[in-house]
Amino acid sequence: MAMKRVAASALRAFTSSGNSTSSLLTRRLHASPGSKKIVGVFYDAKEYAAKNPNFLGCTENALGIRQWLESQGHQYIVTSDKEGPHCELEKHIPDLHVLITTPFHPAYVTAERIKKAKNLQLLLTAGIGSDHVDLKAAADAGLTVAEVTGSNVVSVAEDELMRILILVRNFLPGHHQVISGDWNVAGIAYRAYDLEGKTVGTVGAGRIGRLLLQRLKPFNCNLLYHDRIKMDPELENQTGAKFEEDLDKMLPKCDIIVINMPLTEKTRGMFDKDRIAKLKKGVLIVNNARGAIMDTQAVVDGCSSGQIGGYSGDVWNPQPAPKDHPWRYMPNQAMTPHISGTTIDAQIRYAAGVKDMLDRYFKGEDFPPQHYIVKDGELASQYR
Repeated sequence: MAMKRVAASALRAFTSSGNSTSSLLTRRLHASPGSKKIVGVFYDAKEYAAKNPNFLGCTENALGIRQWLESQGHQYIVTSDKEGPHCELEKHIPDLHVLITTPFHPAYVTAERIKKAKNLQLLLTAGIGSDHVDLKAAADAGLTVAEVTGSNVVSVAEDELMRILILVRNFLPGHHQVISGDWNVAGIAYRAYDLEGKTVGTVGAGRIGRLLLQRLKPFNCNLLYHDRIKMDPELENQTGAKFEEDLDKMLPKCDIIVINMPLTEKTRGMFDKDRIAKLKKGVLIVNNARGAIMDTQAVVDGCSSGQIGGYSGDVWNPQPAPKDHPWRYMPNQAMTPHISGTTIDAQIRYAAGVKDMLDRYFKGEDFPPQHYIVKDGELASQYR
């Protein structure tokens, strides 16, 4: 049985590593039948919650699983209050068993919080991207971290394509003119271009990156990609994308760069002032991956000087972005809150995925392998 395997694994870890793994042993043996305390951290929808019955990713509708959980005797606490020592989340850290959160309003699960959470067994991301969790601390503590892989890849890829077109066509100044009552075609047209014929490079060609390349092919662009793994030749032929093994050789070729890689210690701050300085003058950048992949001030400086011709994305560091975040006020930006992966269609998919994993957890069953980010003390390959 799954539970026996888990307990045996914990015992082996304890005996081989000494007292430092006692927390691992304790957490594994606590994964037993009975009522669980589950805490969900989502954004508030307020008056919008009732406008769509499928608006599941907010505190008010709580992934649509409250009745199901409570009918089985589980406690389900939902909040948007996640920051600071006196927040609502902090009150439940000591005795929760499961924490569910989203990349759109993430609960930052630090090593300190993990240490306080003596009963915590499972961290679930309703969506994709679990960098809000200290993954090393989670692995060391014997926690399971999982996400709903694939749940919003179409949503994000479509959003990336939209942002590319918004930047290339210099759309936002025209929209702002309409709102302000102006009419100045020259103020838009002097830097509006066609997408056709431009070189577009994606840094990362996983599920989202591949979908973006497929959607870009009809625009007759020159498509490049950099990834740790080369795509299957059939897919390369299908998209017409060319593999670039050396990232720093690919980037200066690009008119448009799209960031499609996870945030890890290796990718944090990857696009600093030195790397940005080597890009093509006036390059357009789309980043729906993670804000911390970029050096915040280097992006501001690049947009202000014209080295970056336009920057668009929905990811910030931190999230929610404070009112004084410099990306709100830098020129040539088309930023939004973190929305690309939380369409109604995506919410339906990631709500169903969370429910399925909770059901498997209650039964002591394994999750689909692709959903694991941390399992049995090991990190998924993309986070190593």
